[in-house]
Amino acid sequence: MRLRKVKDAEKKIENSKYIINNPSDFSGQFSNIFKNNNPIYVEIGMGKGNFIIQNALKYTDINFIGIEKFDSVMVRAIEKLNELDIPNLRLIKMDALEIDNIFNKEIDCLYLNFSDPWPKKRHTNRRLTSPIFLKKYDVIFKNTNKIIMKTDNRHLFEYSLKSFVDYGYKIGDISLDLYDDDISKNIPTEYETKFVSQGMIIYYVEVNK
Repeated sequence: MRLRKVKDAEKKIENSKYIINNPSDFSGQFSNIFKNNNPIYVEIGMGKGNFIIQNALKYTDINFIGIEKFDSVMVRAIEKLNELDIPNLRLIKMDALEIDNIFNKEIDCLYLNFSDPWPKKRHTNRRLTSPIFLKKYDVIFKNTNKIIMKTDNRHLFEYSLKSFVDYGYKIGDISLDLYDDDISKNIPTEYETKFVSQGMIIYYVEVNK
């Protein structure tokens, strides 16, 4: 998908009170940013921010950090936040490959929502559920490794389940059709809302290690 450039996106992002501009400076100390010891949940690939924003508003006793590498997408979340005051939310513009250099034994839960499936075999290692990334996540988790994943891509879902199990994760809640199950607690992403309106199936899994 080709991303449209947004005028002054980089400047708007850098000037936002929600952005952590030098995240590596806070490695192991992100609780100081929030000024409390509440759990920290991270979403990789937060897109336009609906999921992470709504979670932060709903669960005020949890700190949320959204990660996104594209200016043109993140700026849309920033625009939504301009009129809001959410003290338990921060955003970081970065590539997920750097995640183990940013967080250090301080994350309680990781969200992987509609990640790029990287369907070609030669790109397998780029998937956010590949062993390469699962090893990186070992560095960031505080105690128990907890990952919650949603996707519309069955191949990625099947690959991820095997990858999780092979790496030592145990499967908890799982749904092969999220919108055919109890979704009372579900907060959708922008992509999710679009996919569901088109009749697409959403797969869900929660794993722990």
